[in-house]
Amino acid sequence: MSDDIRTRFAPSPTGYLHIGGARTALFSWLYARNKGGKFILRVEDTDAQRSTEASTEQILEAMEWLGLDWDEGPFYQSQRLDLYRSYVQELIDKGHAYWCECTSEELEARRKHAMDTGTKPKYDGTCKNKGLGPGPGRVVRFAMPATGITAFDDMIKGRISVDNSELDDLVLLRSDGMPTYNFTVVIDDATMNITHIIRGDDHVNNTPRQIKIYEALGFKLPYFAHVPMILGSDKTRLSKRHGATSVTAYEEMGYLPEALVNYLVRLSWSHGDQEIFTRDELIELFDITDVGKAAAVFNPEKLLWLNHHYIKTGDPARLAGLLPGFLKKKDYPLADSDYLEKVVIDVRERTKTLADMVDFGDFYFAEIDPSEELKEKFFTPELSAVFRSLIERLDSVNLGDHAQTEETLKNLLDYFDIKFKVLAQPMRVALTGKTVSPGIFEIMATLGKDRVISRLNKALDFMEKNT
Repeated sequence: MSDDIRTRFAPSPTGYLHIGGARTALFSWLYARNKGGKFILRVEDTDAQRSTEASTEQILEAMEWLGLDWDEGPFYQSQRLDLYRSYVQELIDKGHAYWCECTSEELEARRKHAMDTGTKPKYDGTCKNKGLGPGPGRVVRFAMPATGITAFDDMIKGRISVDNSELDDLVLLRSDGMPTYNFTVVIDDATMNITHIIRGDDHVNNTPRQIKIYEALGFKLPYFAHVPMILGSDKTRLSKRHGATSVTAYEEMGYLPEALVNYLVRLSWSHGDQEIFTRDELIELFDITDVGKAAAVFNPEKLLWLNHHYIKTGDPARLAGLLPGFLKKKDYPLADSDYLEKVVIDVRERTKTLADMVDFGDFYFAEIDPSEELKEKFFTPELSAVFRSLIERLDSVNLGDHAQTEETLKNLLDYFDIKFKVLAQPMRVALTGKTVSPGIFEIMATLGKDRVISRLNKALDFMEKNT
């Protein structure tokens, strides 16, 4: 296909970019990229009370972090109000819309009566033929056809048909002069020449209403694809009670964008048994028609597994460049890039996020004083002679040369006729403050001689004081 393919993502800036929204954006972006088309970003900010500039910035930053670049936009609905109002007037002039003066109290009373009598609680058309004009408290409604069927072929769900009698005369323009979602989305998608609308299946019920507006204005209908919801482990809609739900939260926890993209695309889409995809592979393989109809269940453990994969296989220099923000959160001094790269290589097998790297590798950035319990257990008086000799021998060793360090340790062990396990944990505790860490030789090479000698000396001081 060609540049004629145009998809879009249209978030409302009332909060962070939700995981569900991010997946919708990803599917829309991938479809455009796969077909050689354009991806348009639009910000639906007509809800002045709930929309904020901060939310807009966070959404755009999250999109950039995920690597979902857009070809046009961002366009802002708040800057297009005159356009919407001109189309409202066109619908009125063509007899497809009308002014309504019914009050909210009257509408509520009719809704309650409909519920009590078992009829559909939709607007009854009281003002349709009154010929009203604008006035205080009045809204503009769309004149929905009372008979017939509205049908469309969803690219995921298949054929969907709705009896027009089920659709009510929806409000196009509120009494405060602001247009409604179902109207603005049609005007935007039509005037921006969007060819494929990929969105969540919570919009399926809106689609027949929007189609009638397309038809009333003589706009060409786009293709629709409604992606299934993402559920929590309890099979209810994903929400905060299931854990983090925003893209920003995962970035702040130290997840990598490629891991989140890889995970999100696999929610309702698959390509055989393949689990891990490069971005180029996703662009080559993705098609919206391969998305399943069933809701997807969000599995935090699977996402963490994927992130661990990308941590283990990622470019150490790039990962090192991502660490300073996490060091700052812990008030650790910033280290140079070469040092951070060595730390990454040391800890990546045992850590699953960037935050893990800093937590597990804390001893690289600050001297961690072992607990009294660990000191008592491992810094025993009988090891003082061994530690003293160890410190003396290491003083002339290049710790970056593992073979030389190992040979020095072997000679020390032979001299004192002890096994390495006798010395290993006391050394580990002295250098890291803990009993679990990367390999001793890797730690020593990364920490460097000054830090190693200093920490071993402190352990020796404890041993000698308790002799």
